[in-house]
Amino acid sequence: MATSDRNSSIQISVETHYLAEQSEPEGSRYVFAYTVTIRNAGRAGAQLLNRHWIITDANGKVQQVEGEGVVGEQPHIGPGQAHRYSSGAVLETPVGTMEGSYGMQDDEGQSFRAPIPRFRLAVPGVLH
Repeated sequence: MATSDRNSSIQISVETHYLAEQSEPEGSRYVFAYTVTIRNAGRAGAQLLNRHWIITDANGKVQQVEGEGVVGEQPHIGPGQAHRYSSGAVLETPVGTMEGSYGMQDDEGQSFRAPIPRFRLAVPGVLH
């Protein structure tokens, strides 16, 4: 996919939550939920076609996840609009990071990648 200046018009923010009730620390299973807000600050609409995630735990184990859309949708985000969705990740350590990109296509048919800035997944109280 070609990269263009269009990706700077897509702004991505993420909120994370540790799900203690679904986690099993004694079994090295830490479950996190995250909510992503994708805001279109550009002048043209764009559709989210696919995703690419890089998930890294504190041991340096990397998982790459690719697929169509997000949570079964390929949303079209008009100028000034936002799309919000929630999903989850499971790590073997109490701390990790996620980052990646969304494959987008604007209303003129131009494809571009919108980078997802790295964010931290952490059990509360683990980091100071």
